[in-house]
Amino acid sequence: MSFRRDTITKPFFSWARGVLPAMSDTEREALEAGDVWWDADLFTGNPDWSKLLAFAPARLTDEEHAFLHGPVDELCAMLDEWKINWEWRDLPPEVWDFVKRNKFFGMIIPKEFGGLGFSPYAHSEVVRKISSRSLTAAVTVMVPNSLGPGELLMRFGTNEQQERWLPRLADGRDIPCFGLTSPEAGSDAASMIDTGIICKGDFEGREVLGLKLNWHKRYITLGPVATLLGLAFKAYDPDHLVGQEDDLGITVALIPTHLPGVSIGQRHLPAMQVFQNGPNWGRDVFIPLDYIIGGQERIGQGWKMLMTALAAGRGISLPSLSAAGAAYAARTSGAYARIREQFGISISKFEGIEEPLARIAATAYLLDAARRLTCAALNEGRHPAVISGIMKLHATERMRIAIDDAMDIHGGKAVIDGPQNYLGGLYRSVPVGITVEGANILTRNLIVFGQGAIRAHPYLLQEMNALGETDREKGLTDFDTAFWKHVGHSFATMFRAWGRSWTGGLFAPAPDAGEATGFYRQLSRYSSAFALCADMALLTLGGALKRKEMLSARFGDILSELYLLSAALKRWQDEGRQKDDLPALEWCMASGFKTIENRFAEILANLPNRFVGVILKFLIQPFGARVVGPSDRVVHQCAQLVLSPSAARDRLTPDLAFVEDDRGVARLEKAFRLVVEAEDAAKRLHAARLHDWQDAVKKGVITQAEGEQLAAAHEAVAKVIEVDDFAPEALSPIYKKSADVHQFFQELGEQRAAS
Repeated sequence: MSFRRDTITKPFFSWARGVLPAMSDTEREALEAGDVWWDADLFTGNPDWSKLLAFAPARLTDEEHAFLHGPVDELCAMLDEWKINWEWRDLPPEVWDFVKRNKFFGMIIPKEFGGLGFSPYAHSEVVRKISSRSLTAAVTVMVPNSLGPGELLMRFGTNEQQERWLPRLADGRDIPCFGLTSPEAGSDAASMIDTGIICKGDFEGREVLGLKLNWHKRYITLGPVATLLGLAFKAYDPDHLVGQEDDLGITVALIPTHLPGVSIGQRHLPAMQVFQNGPNWGRDVFIPLDYIIGGQERIGQGWKMLMTALAAGRGISLPSLSAAGAAYAARTSGAYARIREQFGISISKFEGIEEPLARIAATAYLLDAARRLTCAALNEGRHPAVISGIMKLHATERMRIAIDDAMDIHGGKAVIDGPQNYLGGLYRSVPVGITVEGANILTRNLIVFGQGAIRAHPYLLQEMNALGETDREKGLTDFDTAFWKHVGHSFATMFRAWGRSWTGGLFAPAPDAGEATGFYRQLSRYSSAFALCADMALLTLGGALKRKEMLSARFGDILSELYLLSAALKRWQDEGRQKDDLPALEWCMASGFKTIENRFAEILANLPNRFVGVILKFLIQPFGARVVGPSDRVVHQCAQLVLSPSAARDRLTPDLAFVEDDRGVARLEKAFRLVVEAEDAAKRLHAARLHDWQDAVKKGVITQAEGEQLAAAHEAVAKVIEVDDFAPEALSPIYKKSADVHQFFQELGEQRAAS
């Protein structure tokens, strides 16, 4: 072993130390935050499917179920999104009081501190249901339970801090927000210029050692109404009051917003969404050191703390909202397509409508599968950083596609705003989800594969740590062990990928999963090809790979598809292999396989080392990308899932908020039910070439009861397809009353003529 180490490994070790780019503190802390889970199995190239299928699915406790169908339903009934957005520009006072009183802000806070102590899955279910009724309310509820003072205090706070602040956050006496983004630091949060200088100062009548803070933050959700601000800043100790270093690094602290020097700005209006959001400033704000989350010993650990918290929160909030959006789009678009007629037939009969409708339905199936699987991991105390990034990125991106498709299907109904428009607000909100908690462009190009390749790869992080070891001899020994394991792994992966690719995955490992067995085989095949290509890219490009953002993004897309499709298969298994749901699963698989094969083709065509690119193409894709996506049969069958009342439709769109009122969604559900019930009578009327149901009754084509049923359905459909209009004075302060409009334009014309 020593001969191998000193003779063969040592030159590789010396070369690698020389070319390995220096890792910044923030990069290292981001890598160390959270942990790995199923993504590590996928990176091996030989995932153990029995491990995935044995993993317990997320479940609600009786208490959590009661909350979801008690206070959450009550809250949804109180919400009127049109009035919230266009009249009040905020949640009404009674809603603020209700969410505080029922501890919506304290869902994740343990019961011993006065919170509800709910699981991540319960948190997700609550956000999901509220999102289907009001995005403003959903964001208001989800932020205190995500990245912010509560989460950070629970993980890193001292006992004294937890006992002081968590009960106040749980019952709403304090409203939290978290200040990270600043004008100078958006996605590159490490470049913030907000500072905290360690010094002595007066606080509540006594001299203490503390921090003098100066900051400017923006885009801070709940900032305008917050009473407790979690703040990220760079700490400095120029007088060496706590150590010998000047620059202590990013630190997070709690700032009561009533302190002198704190300025809460006015409100932002993000994409016409009216959840509370705005800037704030601090000018020479003094706090004692024990206001640092975790106390003095946590100075400089803020970035790692934030990344650790984000590894969990990013896998819950926006994926839950996105899954709700896709399910909502599926349910409403299916119903609308069924009841809306053009050219004398339901538009659901047109293949041009079936195609986007199938895409929406399958997206709803996929996103909720991935949400549940991720929550199951979080429920068990895992914090899968890479998977959370995948979830945030792909949930919001796929929601965007689903909502665009829903808008296309609804046409003018979804374009004209008003109380009857149940899609417009969701459509406008999409860019917010795309941007926050790490912009999707950054996440796709730099994070998913860049972080995943190091964290989830079975040997790469060990090799990097060995190369960075200050004790050269220890580093060489550790590198020797990891390097040769890596070499053996790479050869095994190469032969595995070659064999599986050339046989079309025919003999790749898979569990006995009935009609889904073949899908597992293909994922095993793609996983081995991915592991091989990733190894070769890392070998030939080294640290330069992180600058090849388009290549990194393509690798990230493959890893993401492998995870999302694994989740879909897990859902199919957990729900008892429902035959009726198979078209949704087939659509997801065909679409995902197409993406995977196309990304492989793009990677192989663009690898800088062309010799390696040609060899890899020979091994894993000799005939190019061959999967073309879902067949027309699958598209048709998938669309049918949301076009009729059924258990499959309910499984696809479960637990969405539903309020019995005479407004958009309630009208739609009523019309959908009536149209389906009257379908047989409508067919006989059409076959008889009659248009008036009363004539049909007279001629004995239908009964009187069936005629009345048709009339009720027709009236309900008319209510659904009608859109809102407004008096001119309701839209513009220029006019005092409708008659003023004509007078205004008449006078304007006379003035122009005179001039």
